[in-house]
Amino acid sequence: MKKTALATIAIAVISTLTFISCKKENSSGYQFSVHLTDAPAAFEEVNVDIREVKVKMRDDSAGWVSLATNAGVYNLLGLQNGVDTLLATGTLPSNFVQEIRLILGTANSVKVGGQIYPLAMNSSDHQKLMIKVNKQISSQVDSLIVDFDAGLSIHQQGNGTYRLQPVLKIK
Repeated sequence: MKKTALATIAIAVISTLTFISCKKENSSGYQFSVHLTDAPAAFEEVNVDIREVKVKMRDDSAGWVSLATNAGVYNLLGLQNGVDTLLATGTLPSNFVQEIRLILGTANSVKVGGQIYPLAMNSSDHQKLMIKVNKQISSQVDSLIVDFDAGLSIHQQGNGTYRLQPVLKIK
């Protein structure tokens, strides 16, 4: 009888502690990740130099939050047909993402007919690519996918050069 009572009490204590620890509010924020993918395009390569990813919350008091970014040059054509890559991750102070900002570097290029061409950009494009998100983070860990549409973003100019005018979509 004593063994049954002790076992029952032990199970009750363990269950209560487990329930309390699961219900505990996460004071460290919301884990959020940004992934990158691409729609099909008629190029051999489309290389985009991503330097930083920032997130803006609905509440402006936090300003722009920089995420830990896997900076580098990404061949968008390797990110097609359901393939994506982790671009950035971090902890956000709020659970509503208003905008995402991608900061591009200058090592952007396109490969056409076996030849690599630099992608010209307006100077304002280098500083920031903004995407309106307006997403409520649904749990303590959440993510979204940015589709950098290479087919719509690359334009051949009359002089044979190529220009990058980014078209980004949230999936």
